[in-house]
Parts: sequence; C-alpha cells; structure tokens
Amino acid sequence: MSDETRLPLAASPASPASAADGDPLAAFDGARVVVVGCGYSGSAFLRRIAGRATSVVATSRSPRRFPELAALGATPIAYDGAGPSADLAAALAEASHVVASAPPDADGDPLLRHHRADLVAAPSLVWMGYYSTVGVYGDHGGAWVDETSECRPTAERGVRRIEAESAWLDLAEGDGVPVAVMRLAGIYGPGRNAFVNLADGSAKRVVKVGQKFSRIHVGDIAGATIAAAAALASGLFNICDDEPAPPQDVVAYAATLMGIAPPPEVPFENAELSPMARSFYSESRQVSNAKLRTALGYAMLYPTYREALETMWRDGTWRDEAAA
Repeated sequence: MSDETRLPLAASPASPASAADGDPLAAFDGARVVVVGCGYSGSAFLRRIAGRATSVVATSRSPRRFPELAALGATPIAYDGAGPSADLAAALAEASHVVASAPPDADGDPLLRHHRADLVAAPSLVWMGYYSTVGVYGDHGGAWVDETSECRPTAERGVRRIEAESAWLDLAEGDGVPVAVMRLAGIYGPGRNAFVNLADGSAKRVVKVGQKFSRIHVGDIAGATIAAAAALASGLFNICDDEPAPPQDVVAYAATLMGIAPPPEVPFENAELSPMARSFYSESRQVSNAKLRTALGYAMLYPTYREALETMWRDGTWRDEAAA
C-alpha cells in the first residue's frame, strides 16, 4: 500500500458542506454533537471539532473526567449504561451527530438498549458513528482482511462486538439515518505509545513468528470520523494505517528514536503476558484500509507507525494526551 494509492481528502465523494469548500470540518458548523462513552478516541475527536459545533455533550462513567471534557468544550453527563438517562435522552433529542464509543456488555449495546427510541425519534439527527474493533475478524492466519471478509472471533468480546455492529446497522436500515461502523485497529497516540512503555520499563519485544498487528494513531481515528460524518457515510469501515507490523519492530523503532537500547527479544512461548495480552496473539490478520481511502478519500495523517513515532518524538507530544 504505497502513498500514491491514497486519495487526497478533497477528492472525497463528500457531503455538500465538505465538497463546497474542501473542509470536512464544515459538516460540524452549527452541529449538535453527542459522544457516548467519551474516552481516549472520543476526546481526540472533540479536539478536532473544537469551535465548530453549536453544542457538544459527552458522557463518561467517571465524574472525575468532567473537568477534562469541559475543557474540550463539552457538557459532561454521567452515564454508565446501566439504565436510561434523562439527561442523555434530552441531549439525543436535539442531536445532529452521535458518536458511540461505549463497548457492549453481555446484554448488548447499552446505548441502543436504553435509548434506541430516543435516537429513532430525534428530529435533527443526520449521522451516527459507532466505534467497533478489528477484533471482530478473529484469526485469518496472517492473511489480509477487508470489510467483506468473514468475521470469526475467538474471544467473547469479539462476538459481542459483531452483535452490536448488527444492531447499529439494523438501526440505520430501519430509521434511514446513516451509521458508519468504524472498526478500529490497535489504538496509540500521545500518552499511549512505545515511548511511554520504554520510559516506564514496561516495554517488551515479544516475538511470534509471522505475527503482525494493525494499529491506528488516535489522530487518524478523529480524522476518519470527521471524513465519515462529512460524507454521511454508512456501513463498515476499517480504521487502520497502511502497514500491519510485528509489535517488536515498533518498540525497536521507538528505542532508536530515543537513543536507547531496545529490550531483548523474547519468544512468545516464554513471554510473561496477561491472559488478555496472550489472547491477542492467538489471532493473526492484516487489515486493509482501502475502503477508507477510496470510498471516503481519506488521507492518513500517519500512514505507518514510523511517521507517528517520529512526529510525537520531535514535537514532544508522546508523554501525555493533553499535549496533543
């Protein structure tokens, strides 16, 4: 996947707002945005649309995050998905754009379980986005996968995600409001990267022959979300960079930039890993972002981990999320 195959953002078959001036952010001028489960990715999205929307509401399980959300220009709402929320219902009633990031539980997607009727009834709603995961593909033996590939996850969390995706797409089909289901690869960025792990001594170079992971810088999650909203896109989209890579290579490259020796390579069989971390190594695939680049015309800010690590190291933004 060379740089030459990526289309410029202005070439996107976009909404009238972005097509008119080449600025996808214009789609959010006057918008009323609701982000449900506003964590790391949702916060990056809010930074990118700052000053464009008329109103922004963001939910979090933890009131301790309210000052951070308020600093991003959002009105915070406490919401844990355990039941309906009158404050959230009121926000959804006025929303033009909704981004849902909260993961499903054993009973399905909490937002749809408690607020599906509010979404259906929202008179001004024009687009919804749902953050899923490339984990839905499961194990493909290292082969390339795209949005048409079979989903065969081995972990329960992947099965739940597939069910949640279907529920969101069913909502789009029944209600007529487009829903972009965005399957996110391994997320990294300021405050969450190989530099941080090297600095705190937690970095490992676990080697499993043939293993590659797809990843995505949080800035490109925000950019892809904006592009999907501007195009009023609906359906499945892989959100990942151009180059799936062995995880040990990412650590080694970060160490080189820091001017330090990388940790020694450890065979997967001998590595001390948590059950969650070990489960990730049980599935191998390379995820294609071709649909994101061609259907939405999205040009990656960070085509590979190299550009992202170089930028964060040069700018000093690798240490914490707020520095972004």
